[in-house]
Amino acid sequence: MSHPEVLGVVAIARNGDRTEAYQDPITYQPGPTLSTPLGEVQSHQLGVYLRNNYFNSDNPSYIRGIRSDLVDLAQVHVRVKVGAEGPSVFDSATALLQGLFPPNPKNKEFLANETEVVAPLGGYQYVPVETVEPSNDRSLESWTDCPAFEQHVQKVQASSEFKEASRSASRFFTDIRDFIFGRPATMENAYNMWDYMSTELVHNRTYAHRLPPTYIEQARGLADLRENLVFSDGDMAGIGNIAGRTALSSVIEALQRIAFNGDPLQFMLIQTTYQPFISIFHMTDIVQSHPELAAIPDFASALAIELRRARAPDVRDFLRFKFKNGTSEDFETIHVFGHNEDIPLTEFIYRLENTLVSSNREWAKACSTGSAWDALPGVGAESNPVFSAGWGVIMAFIMMLGFWLVSKAVKNIRRRGYVRLQGEEELHGAQVSEKSQMVLRA
Repeated sequence: MSHPEVLGVVAIARNGDRTEAYQDPITYQPGPTLSTPLGEVQSHQLGVYLRNNYFNSDNPSYIRGIRSDLVDLAQVHVRVKVGAEGPSVFDSATALLQGLFPPNPKNKEFLANETEVVAPLGGYQYVPVETVEPSNDRSLESWTDCPAFEQHVQKVQASSEFKEASRSASRFFTDIRDFIFGRPATMENAYNMWDYMSTELVHNRTYAHRLPPTYIEQARGLADLRENLVFSDGDMAGIGNIAGRTALSSVIEALQRIAFNGDPLQFMLIQTTYQPFISIFHMTDIVQSHPELAAIPDFASALAIELRRARAPDVRDFLRFKFKNGTSEDFETIHVFGHNEDIPLTEFIYRLENTLVSSNREWAKACSTGSAWDALPGVGAESNPVFSAGWGVIMAFIMMLGFWLVSKAVKNIRRRGYVRLQGEEELHGAQVSEKSQMVLRA
């Protein structure tokens, strides 16, 4: 089946190379990272690649009617994860956008005094992005501060498959100690062990010359096994898939906007880390036909979801999935849910809609946090974009706590006899009551 007309694309991109990224093996709380020049080059190359595929009118995948010389912010939207690995992810998005929308001398204006001003660096295009911070938006980092996910990780590490992998690698864990310098050589720490080794292998010449052959491949295999078990689940709506369940909520919202003729959106970029890729590949059964994708994607990988409209008389919208693993490969078309062709948008949404996590309240329920998000009515219940109300809840809680403290102080003052004027007491009580009503309304 051929669906040649591309109406729009949602692209999920992993960040480029960065410094070592330690994360707690259970909570996944991150350590600091910074992007590297190599990582910025990788992301820039990805941006150029995406531009050639979707913004070049000579390419079969060209997005119909999208502006390619200067960015049209009504047509393009960018969401960037700024939680774990935040600086490197943000820099990766900036570098990618430099490749996607390179400097153009048309980026200029004429002032009232008839002076022509061209943007710096030959017409550099400053593309604004939406930063997604997990403190108030869980759509791109839903696995941290999530007790249910931590329990899932512990169950994974107690599983027979995990324990067998650990036993099989015991000799390797002994041999590798001299190359990880005090870091735990365990299956539980497989990701951090591999991440350190791979970072040193790329950036430390002395280390690269000393590391024995096959060590990095063995470490990568163990890290892939562990992270694939952690970020997947036998149940599509299971907590192990939380990374995909939240990210796909943003994806489907964007696809619906693209499909709606009255919405100008045509290209959505989601810049994130590796975790959602693994979950999405499992949730959509891609790993059944591509078992090699049950692993950590390389730096600057990209999953592109193309919305295509069929030729008459079948004018339905279909989705085509393409994946590019790192900078050394081209897009490969992959199929979801056992289809051997493009999948109708309606079927894709139908299969996933009951698994998506689309608000702070739903995230809190899935994670069993018992947080204020889940305790107050009406908070976090809005539809996508996901999870924008977290700070409002926190502020409401602080205001309610403040009211309680004020009320208690007033009662103490009354008890001590300092408030002597009945009229003043009644006025103060009325003011406090009015404030209480304002807090509850908020």
